[in-house]
Amino acid sequence: MFSASPDDDRRAILHLDVRLHPDDRDLTGPEWAEVAHRLARAAGIEIPGKGHGCRWIAVQAQPRRLDLIAKLIHLDGAWHAPPADVLRRLAAEARRIEQDLQLIPVPAAASARADSRLAQTASAQLASVLAQLADEQAGALTVVRKLVEHVAYLIASPPGSDTAHRLELIARRLHTIQQDLDATADHLVQPRASTFPCTVQRPVHRTL
Repeated sequence: MFSASPDDDRRAILHLDVRLHPDDRDLTGPEWAEVAHRLARAAGIEIPGKGHGCRWIAVQAQPRRLDLIAKLIHLDGAWHAPPADVLRRLAAEARRIEQDLQLIPVPAAASARADSRLAQTASAQLASVLAQLADEQAGALTVVRKLVEHVAYLIASPPGSDTAHRLELIARRLHTIQQDLDATADHLVQPRASTFPCTVQRPVHRTL
């Protein structure tokens, strides 16, 4: 899950919740440190060789559990954008960690439920971005389209201006794109039939 700003527009905090299976062995301090750094790299908040990335910490407030928390706003005020496939990367790294540290693998059904949950979260994020772009009142494409329409109107004299005609065609295409994006956003958030409940039993949970 994600923790967003009061306007629900940007995600400033990344929280990864990692828990061991009840039958897993206890990990040593260095092993927990390895888990934290590997997941931080998979999430894109730690980049080898880059000294000014995101600020993050990993803590163990409870036994057999690790909480990794990162701030996605750099010291200069710039926002950090996680990789587009961050959910898939985290899930894949969790599977590799299980194998490398000889932990109990997630059962196939639980893994499928986790993948389903991750896919739903990614779809909801993309739907939000597409809806913002396509918004007819203040979306970025609306602003561009209205500017194009305004310029086309200003240079439409004399009648038949080739440039004005091209701008009108561009405006129409932008409007079509907006409609397509809006329809796609609606499709992404439609409930999907699934044979698995939308709960994740163990692996790496991303809480933002």
